[in-house]
Amino acid sequence: MSAEATASQSGSTAGSPPGSLRILVYSDDRTTRDKVKFGIGKRPERDLPPVEFVECATQYAVLKELDAGGIDVVILDGEAVPAGGMGIARQLKDEIFNCPPILVLTGRVQDAWLATWSRAEAAVPYPIDPVALCRATVALARQRLAATSGR
Repeated sequence: MSAEATASQSGSTAGSPPGSLRILVYSDDRTTRDKVKFGIGKRPERDLPPVEFVECATQYAVLKELDAGGIDVVILDGEAVPAGGMGIARQLKDEIFNCPPILVLTGRVQDAWLATWSRAEAAVPYPIDPVALCRATVALARQRLAATSGR
């Protein structure tokens, strides 16, 4: 796999065990991606399948992974450069049919309105609170799994 996207490939599209919850984490900062993965953990709730993270460091990698399908939740760093997560979120909502729910990491609590503009379903401000991040991610995962199980 390229340096742009490192992944624990999983789910139905990547040949790993079925029943995994695939979470895409985008940030140009590896430390931020690690904090997100640590905050959510491998299995945040008993009723959810084990988590498989797909890490992306560029906008191109995010688009490539979402085009391939199989992503259940998207977490985007609103402070990433050169492409911020809020702009990417809006692009994904415009371009991806049945786009997975998106959580945006905002620079501060007051930036939550920007996450609304981006059409993200949730926002968590910096510094990342692992409990708030996990709760928001679990809610989005349950929403996505309920929507996809009804098909």
